[in-house]
Amino acid sequence: MSEFMQISQVKALSTKLNWRFSLFNIVLLIGLIIWLWQETKPVSVIQPQLSADGKLQCVSYSPYYHPGQTPLNQNSFIEPAQIDHDLAVLSKQFNCVRVYSVSQGLGYVPEAASKLGMQVYLGAWIGWVGVNNDKELDLAISIANKYPKTVKALIVGNEVLLRGEQSEAAMQGYLLKAQQLTEVPVTYADVWEFWRKHPKLESNVDFVTVHVLPYWEDDPQPISQANQHVLNVMSLLKETFQKPILIGETGWPSIGRQRQVSEPSLINQATYLRGFLQLAHDNGWQYNLIEAIDQPWKRDLEGTVGGYWGIYDTALTPKFAFAGDIQPRNDVGMIVLAGLLGFALFLGLVFYFQLGLGYVTLGLSAAGTVFGISVWLQTQYLLSACRNILEWTTLGGLALAGWVMVIGLVLWVCQTNKRYLLILKTCALILVCAAISATVLLIVDGRYRDFPISLFALPVLQLSFASIFLGLDIKPQRVLAHVLCVALVVTTLCSIYLEAHNITAYYWLVLCGLFVVALWPKHQTSTHSSL
Repeated sequence: MSEFMQISQVKALSTKLNWRFSLFNIVLLIGLIIWLWQETKPVSVIQPQLSADGKLQCVSYSPYYHPGQTPLNQNSFIEPAQIDHDLAVLSKQFNCVRVYSVSQGLGYVPEAASKLGMQVYLGAWIGWVGVNNDKELDLAISIANKYPKTVKALIVGNEVLLRGEQSEAAMQGYLLKAQQLTEVPVTYADVWEFWRKHPKLESNVDFVTVHVLPYWEDDPQPISQANQHVLNVMSLLKETFQKPILIGETGWPSIGRQRQVSEPSLINQATYLRGFLQLAHDNGWQYNLIEAIDQPWKRDLEGTVGGYWGIYDTALTPKFAFAGDIQPRNDVGMIVLAGLLGFALFLGLVFYFQLGLGYVTLGLSAAGTVFGISVWLQTQYLLSACRNILEWTTLGGLALAGWVMVIGLVLWVCQTNKRYLLILKTCALILVCAAISATVLLIVDGRYRDFPISLFALPVLQLSFASIFLGLDIKPQRVLAHVLCVALVVTTLCSIYLEAHNITAYYWLVLCGLFVVALWPKHQTSTHSSL
């Protein structure tokens, strides 16, 4: 075969594969635009009947939303000025707040609330240490007696029996002491199942305070059944107890990992809370919502989802209104900007490599737009999921490896070069090891771990496409490739077994499956991989 014919064949093959690359990225961009359109269009949600003043009954208030603030630090102290500011905002939406302790400056809450005409469910935190419990309860009783018109009730202990920190007999003692020393109503708060396990406590309280959280149930509830679940629970509790019942906590997270069929999202949070408020109106329930403001510190205890139960974000901006349609996302401007920056970056490669203005340019422009939007979405994920320096380093490094991989693939398309192929192989090895590690964590600590789909989606899609349709050889050494692929398949199937009803787990399965297809050793290597 003449040298001219060889060159012609190579060019023909290159043209064919570049057409595939361009078409794939155009389709990917169209799919992303359709998804974003669905994610950003307003959604109609039930509009509940509210009181004449439009305010809600009560909300849990924890002022630990600034960087570094956490009740887990015994030296934490909330300044009165912050409490005054926070309650001034909340008083526009709520008639009452619930606090869980009187330590760390929270003993000022009743005084601040009294200035605004608000009431307070005052909490006395009960934990392991008896001396600390006595000190806390004595202070709470003193404050309740000082502000009897403001303190709606004294809540002695929160989920103490659930945590196993005190016995039923010990809790009866604390409740009896509170009843003897104050005139305000006294109650104890716990999840509804534990109230049913300890019905004798009813005799020691003025009313029963239960927590009903469909997301955290042992059998997580889908948003479509969540309010019906609350209705069923309340019917059961009314059969069990004679005294009035306060729903002391109920709510839904706006961000976080899906638990079986229970999915956090802003729309689901609005849907649940609005539906619950209508049920409360229809059934005459007394309630307290959880919670007023997002709590970043809770992510250390409960994973990403723990920090996003707030009706307000950490800037004290309401996430949604209780009337009218809901806008799922408010970052459309940033999405467009990110897409344009990615478009400009990849278009610059066209001029750098002097590729002209043909179909390759169109494909690279689409790839750049998808890349820019993906970077923005990944950044949002990192901001919500990373809790410490270690997670910022590992997850941030993983995101960076994905970015380098996508750019490396584009460079390889522009100018096939062994240097770019080495970059792709290195990034692929990093990503597959990270995918295995992430899946193992989902197995051993799945309750509080997120499926990192946003970090893997674009690089895995691009890698698998390049391997399958462009013949790009990004596989490591054969034995190592077999080991990694088998490990990824086994761990992913185990995660599916543990969460068979979680649709996110199946998305993760698809991504990992594509990854395995891209990495699994083949007997032949395409000509294009060595162009």
